[in-house]
Amino acid sequence: MEISAGHAADARGYSFVKDVTAMHMDFETVSALQYRNRSLKKQVEAFKSGEKYIQMEAARKELLRFHQREIKRPEYELSKAHSETVTVRRYWGEVMDDLEKEYQEQIRRLEAEIARLKKQNLEPGRQRDEAKDKLKERTGQYYAAAAELEEERGKNRKLTAQVNRDFENSSLPSSLKGAGRKKIANSREKTGRRPGGQPGHRGHPRKKHVPDISYAIPSPAEYAENPDYYETGKVIRKQKVCIRLDVEVIEYTAKEYRNRKTGARVHAPFPEGYINEVNYDGTVKAFAFLLGNECCVSHGKIRRLLSELTDGRVRISDGMINGLCAEFRAKTEHEKKEILKKLLSSPVMNVDFTNASFNGKGRQVLVLASPSENAALYIGREKKGHAGVIGTPLQDYAGTLVHDHDKTFYSYGTGHQECTQHDIRYMTGSVQNEPELTWNRQMLTLFREMLHYRNGLLEGAQADPEAVSGFEAAYDRLLEKAEAEYADEPPDDYYREGYNLFLRLSVVYLLRSQGENVYQKIAETYRRKRPPMEKAKEEAGIVM
Repeated sequence: MEISAGHAADARGYSFVKDVTAMHMDFETVSALQYRNRSLKKQVEAFKSGEKYIQMEAARKELLRFHQREIKRPEYELSKAHSETVTVRRYWGEVMDDLEKEYQEQIRRLEAEIARLKKQNLEPGRQRDEAKDKLKERTGQYYAAAAELEEERGKNRKLTAQVNRDFENSSLPSSLKGAGRKKIANSREKTGRRPGGQPGHRGHPRKKHVPDISYAIPSPAEYAENPDYYETGKVIRKQKVCIRLDVEVIEYTAKEYRNRKTGARVHAPFPEGYINEVNYDGTVKAFAFLLGNECCVSHGKIRRLLSELTDGRVRISDGMINGLCAEFRAKTEHEKKEILKKLLSSPVMNVDFTNASFNGKGRQVLVLASPSENAALYIGREKKGHAGVIGTPLQDYAGTLVHDHDKTFYSYGTGHQECTQHDIRYMTGSVQNEPELTWNRQMLTLFREMLHYRNGLLEGAQADPEAVSGFEAAYDRLLEKAEAEYADEPPDDYYREGYNLFLRLSVVYLLRSQGENVYQKIAETYRRKRPPMEKAKEEAGIVM
């Protein structure tokens, strides 16, 4: 997960509240704004004349050419590395051939020498011993060279695994992929079957709705008045679903009065939420909030979209959009406490550290989630590891943790389950780096079959006990096969992730949360009253 510098803290519900003191504008500030206004007018004129667009198009083309060059560079480096690997392999093959030839030639010379000595019967004992010593020395040299060659082959395997290491076959996050690493690709393997639903697959028709408007189509006379036709009693229904965004402006008015003695102006109090001359209710705020945080839409596009959808009637500012997260945070303290209770009482909790950006600096976000409780909490931290856990609910959690095998998490909770997706990544890496084994490929296929079966269950349906027993039996057989294969082919010191995965594998739990209407919940949240302190800050003009 990546969060931009402008939205990072707000996108995950963590941010730092800053108090900004309102400042009076002096003459220098006004002058600066005037110069800024003139500069902006020049920029607008540049856009109107088309000169700015020509410059932007030229810059875009130059940037495109730069990225094309950057894309070709790792391809050349990879080709060069492959060529060097082939050269090294050929070199060691030649070394082994030379050693073998030298060894055979030495044997031949020694045998000839022994035969000659036997024939001449000159110091046969001494010369025989010398020959044996030399043969032993040469044999030792041969085996030393063979061991060195095997060592180099192991190093080559390790380097190959490191070059090919990415987020698809290891715990490396996709956000850290750099130059030379593969793009995010579909991890599904080709089956050769045609796209779409397979034979026997239950279809998912579109859900019918209760109509708001209903029209009955008059029957044609050729059917209604023809005695050859009669009504079957069945009515054919076809629906069209439309979405219309309508703007409703609710205005309250109150007469103003002035005190003749004090000059004070007063009026009847307005309802809750009517603070400024123009206010926006929870529907507008929820729409903008979801676009910015759920859909990762920029502020400019949010403003433009709302304006276009409402024909220019709704024009919100960047300041309002910036304040939505702070307002939402203040009005959801109760939900946060409830989420905290659910997480701490949940028997299983997913946990992970993910990278984020805050004001251009790298930060960490601790993600705590319980699919069974449909609860999740995002906590911004300076660092990962134990420093990122201290002071969070994870520190006091007493259940089973599901994670990516980060060693930090093994110090918390009472049980541990490795993330299924990470298991699949490690199995993919084992298939790539241990092609001589069979358990890894078969286990990868089994995992995908189990996931496909679980995801194919209808909502609320229970898994067939017989099918589950079959999966468990196949799982145990593959673990036995892995043990036997590693006994025959022990893992070397250069690649042990496949073997370590075999040691870690345990019972797999597949959880799936129930979905809710997020938009309605957020819109309802924005209709709530602010806490007294937050409301006072808003009325005082303090931006959060």
